Amino acid sequence: MNYSIEKTEHYALATIDAQVFDTEIATPLEKSIVAVFRDGIINMIVDCGKVTDIDANGLNLLRKASRVFKSENGVCLVATKNDDLIDKIDGAMIEGLIILPTSDECVDAVFMNELENDFKEENDDEFGLTEEDGFTEQKF
Repeated sequence: MNYSIEKTEHYALATIDAQVFDTEIATPLEKSIVAVFRDGIINMIVDCGKVTDIDANGLNLLRKASRVFKSENGVCLVATKNDDLIDKIDGAMIEGLIILPTSDECVDAVFMNELENDFKEENDDEFGLTEEDGFTEQKF
């Protein structure tokens, strides 16, 4: 296996141990990500520190993961310092995907996202307004 998964209460960390993030990694990693999500973990970090290239299958997996975790107010993050890899991932325009230099910075971003979610919930509850009162959340 060319990757490992470490699960915590707040996030899962997938560390890819290969130079190319391709079908050989993306296919089994997708199954692991689904299992992580089913376990109730809504934040995913993919450490691509050793990765120098990514193919369409790797990009598609990141796109799927980002969409799934974002749907539950979580985040999907990639840790890499490789400028060519960053350019390739950015070029795929994956909505909601965050790229940071290190996995430690990704962990910090997970906790910031959780704080933001908690703050939003507090603001929603502050006035006691609900959909029954005719109020709905609007995104601008």
